[in-house]
Amino acid sequence: MASDTTPTSSAARKATIRTVAAAAGVSTATVSRVMSGVSTVNPELAQRVRRVAEDLSYRPSEAARGLALGGLRNVGVLMPDLGNAYFHDVVKSMHRAASDSGFRLLIADHTGDPADEFATAWDLMGHVDGLALLSSRIDLPRLRELARQSTPVVLVNRVEPGIDLPMVGVDSFTAMLEICAHLARHGHRRVVYLSGSALAWQDRERWRAVQTSGRLLGLDPVRVEGDGTLETSHAVVDEALTHDPTALICFNDLAAVGALSRLREVGLRVPADISVTGFDDIAIGRHISPTLTTASSPREELGRRAWQLMQAALDEVSPSETATLLPATLIPRESSGPAR
Repeated sequence: MASDTTPTSSAARKATIRTVAAAAGVSTATVSRVMSGVSTVNPELAQRVRRVAEDLSYRPSEAARGLALGGLRNVGVLMPDLGNAYFHDVVKSMHRAASDSGFRLLIADHTGDPADEFATAWDLMGHVDGLALLSSRIDLPRLRELARQSTPVVLVNRVEPGIDLPMVGVDSFTAMLEICAHLARHGHRRVVYLSGSALAWQDRERWRAVQTSGRLLGLDPVRVEGDGTLETSHAVVDEALTHDPTALICFNDLAAVGALSRLREVGLRVPADISVTGFDDIAIGRHISPTLTTASSPREELGRRAWQLMQAALDEVSPSETATLLPATLIPRESSGPAR
């Protein structure tokens, strides 16, 4: 349904308040007042601005109208799972930075289906000044469609070459290689990767690192499909064990906690019988037994960088870097040890 309302002309894709102002020979403030229905603008001037806006298929956001009338500015944040503590930490950091700049965040999630995420993003764009997509699963053609709209969009925790959007992510590939090297030093060879969603950029990067470890470190990895949640990861452990691994490399900490629960149920000791690793270093991993070997993802820094990119986009200032990868750090704990 969202694609039926998607503008198709070049003007509709690129028109901003500045292009309307330039075409009408007025200031951006005047365009904002006209599009917001402020009655103090000269009627002839207002008619000219509206005619230019119509010719360019310019669609001002609801937030922009509110700003002209003295309202609070809004930025949308769209994520795949409101219940994941990882996203909570990133958004909390973004919220602090946004509040300092006089903005508030409007939070939404989606089903995890790329089409649903795109439709939700498209709906949100009419009501916010900017939109941050956290761990987006939208396909590349539709990401390019969003990039052509006047509302700024920032990709958070996804870096895609060839997409004209500011983006910041965590270097999952290098950190996952460090996890694999840690296991290889402990003598592990046969390992199973409990995956996240195959649609997630982070999963693709982490699985690519696990596969690379086979060539560089002598590991023999097998992929078992999951989605990075507690329940699904708990459910697929039995399948993972059919491959007789000495270690489970989990997509994230939630997957690792779910795996640990099932391993206890089947009577396997961690790490004496099997090692388990996670990724992200959310708080629960430090407070379970055994404590979880993981990689620390810089969530607060990710949120700050995301807001810096959004602020630059809102101010129509080109950032010094349009794509940034932040490092993640290996944290060995009790859940990993020598291969049995």
